[in-house]
Amino acid sequence: MPAKDDSSDKEKCLDLFLKIGLDERTARNTVANNKVTANLTSVINEAGVTDGCSRTVGNLLYTVATKYPANALPHRPTLLQYIVSSKVKTTAQLDAALSFLATTGLENLDLKTFEEACGVGIEVSTEDIKQAVSEVVEENKATILELRYRTNVGELLGHVRKRLPWGDAKVAKQLVDAKLYELLGERTAADDEKPSRKKKEKPAKVEDKAPVATPEKSPEEDLNPYLIFPNPEENFKVHTEVPFSDGSILRCCNTRALLDKHLKATGGKVLTRFPPEPNGYLHIGHAKAMFIDFGLAKDRDGGCYLRYDDTNPEAEKKEYIDHIEEIVQWMGWKPFKITYTSDYFQELYELAVELIKKGHAYVDHQTPDEIKEYREKKMNSPWRDRPISESLKLFEDMKSGLVEEGKATLRMKQDMQSDNYNMYDLIAYRIKFTPHPHAGDKWCIYPSYDYAHCIVDSLENITHSLCTLEFETRRASYYWLLHALGIYQPYVWEYSRLNVSNTVMSKRKLNRLVTEKWVDGWDDPRLMTLAGLRRRGMTPTAINAFVRGIGITRSDGTLISVERLEYHVREELNRTAPRAMVVLHPLKVVITNLEANLAIEVDAKLWPDAKADDASAFYKIPFSNVVYIERSDFRMQDSKDYYGLAPGKSAILRYAFPIKCTEVILADDNETILEIRAEYDPSKKTKPKGVLHWVSQPSPGVDPLKVEVRLFERLFLSENPAELDNWLGDLNPNSKVIIPGAYGVSSLRNAKVGDNFQFERLGYFVVDQDSTPEKLVFNRTVTLKDSYSKGGK
Repeated sequence: MPAKDDSSDKEKCLDLFLKIGLDERTARNTVANNKVTANLTSVINEAGVTDGCSRTVGNLLYTVATKYPANALPHRPTLLQYIVSSKVKTTAQLDAALSFLATTGLENLDLKTFEEACGVGIEVSTEDIKQAVSEVVEENKATILELRYRTNVGELLGHVRKRLPWGDAKVAKQLVDAKLYELLGERTAADDEKPSRKKKEKPAKVEDKAPVATPEKSPEEDLNPYLIFPNPEENFKVHTEVPFSDGSILRCCNTRALLDKHLKATGGKVLTRFPPEPNGYLHIGHAKAMFIDFGLAKDRDGGCYLRYDDTNPEAEKKEYIDHIEEIVQWMGWKPFKITYTSDYFQELYELAVELIKKGHAYVDHQTPDEIKEYREKKMNSPWRDRPISESLKLFEDMKSGLVEEGKATLRMKQDMQSDNYNMYDLIAYRIKFTPHPHAGDKWCIYPSYDYAHCIVDSLENITHSLCTLEFETRRASYYWLLHALGIYQPYVWEYSRLNVSNTVMSKRKLNRLVTEKWVDGWDDPRLMTLAGLRRRGMTPTAINAFVRGIGITRSDGTLISVERLEYHVREELNRTAPRAMVVLHPLKVVITNLEANLAIEVDAKLWPDAKADDASAFYKIPFSNVVYIERSDFRMQDSKDYYGLAPGKSAILRYAFPIKCTEVILADDNETILEIRAEYDPSKKTKPKGVLHWVSQPSPGVDPLKVEVRLFERLFLSENPAELDNWLGDLNPNSKVIIPGAYGVSSLRNAKVGDNFQFERLGYFVVDQDSTPEKLVFNRTVTLKDSYSKGGK
């Protein structure tokens, strides 16, 4: 019967959400999320539009329900009236209003200042937007005519927004598209072709050997992403409101005395923390967390703790602890101090005793299954109201090892009838007779994350406790506990997780891939672990640029294409990786008009813009009578659109000479090509279109440098394998291809582990740790082709 009632409630909510103009998919997704459903229902009732409203108003109400700052709830009805009366009617106005209210908090709302801040009363007509678009297009006309449909439309729209910040963005986009069509006409096939690279004008004096081309910055890189965070002295406003089932509301905030004590201890500096659990390797999602935690502290001239969240001794290893510290440094971050949650076990225990004494915690004897059942039924534990003295004695017995593992826990006395599951008397301590990797065997009771995390934040005087959105529902518990103990409350802010396509990032799934040997360890180059990305040749600066470009937002659920990361990697390696030539599948070419004992040295460029008079920008390649080209660069049947080598056809060996195929040597099956014979043109008068990369025998009868090359592709075939029931069945069988017999130029012989190169026509590669003095191993980092467009996600 309850299930039927629940179904009926959901149908009513769905009908209500459709009435305000939400599309059916959004409405159904909203109904599936209890928190957003509750928020949106409240917003609709406060706005007085239960009978429906326009789609424009409905979408704005949905934004309020999902993004309204919790510290300014008393002002929400005012904002809703502005929306319903169409005084606030664009997303730009609403974003400005939300930002203004977040800063205002519980203070009195100055309506005049509020209206100025979000453009109330400013009317922007279609004609106004059309005029602004015309002006922007005219100012950028020369560039538009040159680039045609490769013009960055986002930049044009940015210029329009500067002129008319309250204009309708959709109308602006339509008008810009129309103006481009008017100026350029129909899109042609040439507009879709990849632009040819033009040689850049070189400055009079170039200090570096490598070209230092500065990539065009994306708009988000021009902004300081940390401006959204308040200063420490502002941490006296209400963080959140915790509603209780009895109708009371706890408004959590620091007292002036607590804040003054905190500011005195920190000197007013920003202190953040990066708190990984040492139970696995860090992945690219942690790169975003580091960028936010360490980046904010660095931006404000503060400090960031590297704090190991080591509350579960059974899952933690020294290997993971060492790895985390190493990767944090590799990513370019320097911890203010390295700490462990276990450093505070004594303080945490003493505060737990204090919590019991205040009547906010009790010792419970329910099993995990019983706790689950009681929570589902919103029932109090039979031991919830036991005397404080009894809980104190039992908790001491737990600490002394006198209670069996699993026979008792310490639970916080919160609100079992709350609408927030994270207020259902969360566990603060459990018994584990397991030595701790950092604290030794002193303790047999260990604090939970929900108990320890917020307290250690407070003890370390963290100013900004930053975490991902799945922790948002724990806010109530976080602040309830700090309030119950009467200790300093940090500012908490949640941001969206980093979800990257064609991979999985949950530690459970990563651990399974490693332990079941679907991959070659935590640092397998196909994984999105930071160790795997490092081994694949991706650089910390490129990873940080990728994270910065995504931005610090609260819009969750977006799947970022892995191609966006690869774009940033190419941007950097194109500037920093020297060039070399490697042939993956060698086909022997014998130059018949060159003496067997003669080798001609040719200069090959390390950098595409190398100056002719700079010897250090070149490397030497011997050109002998036996060279090797890619097997795919030769065909028996020629065609007009083919620029490789064929019988009777010529092609240029890059940096060397044109050669012409004169004979093909086949195996006994008359199909397999053993080698080809060719003549070279020492005068270089012939000018064939095809240019081939190649490797030569350094001396007669001596093979070129033999190397192993590993080509990596997406680990999973689907964009979002985590959504699949059989996600292991989605593994790409061709995600790793090993080529053991590739040939490389001799200059690669002294390459060291971690060195990056661009193998011409093949991609960017890095020397792998499996390399030996006898044989180098190269991992492909990314291909040369960049399929990511700046407009994509």
